[in-house]
Amino acid sequence: MFELKVKSHFAGAHQLTMVGQKCENLHGHNWNVEVCVTGDKLNSAGVLADFGDIKKAVRRVVDEELDHKFLNDLEMFKGVQPTSERIAIYIAQRVQAILSREVSEAVRVSKVMAWESDDACATYFP
Repeated sequence: MFELKVKSHFAGAHQLTMVGQKCENLHGHNWNVEVCVTGDKLNSAGVLADFGDIKKAVRRVVDEELDHKFLNDLEMFKGVQPTSERIAIYIAQRVQAILSREVSEAVRVSKVMAWESDDACATYFP
């Protein structure tokens, strides 16, 4: 089994209810995101996948769908709070769809960490 990890970041605001007084106010974070992918076999070039392809998939999700947005207003969070946990799930699902379609179905997202600060993150294991 092989695992690769890439990092990215985005700025986004959210407002959460029923989780604590400070978080109920509109506030933003400079999110850091780590995405890990796994697979059993190397391709003909001797790699699980090209890091550039993984970075491109993550950037498409992070830059185009989340960066500089009020997360509560986004369609994917309608009816649910855009918590760190749900952001990690969303990134995992979207990146997996891109990788399966454009890179290889053998490359699987194994973990996404959504850091809302230097000392607090949520980790999702699909």
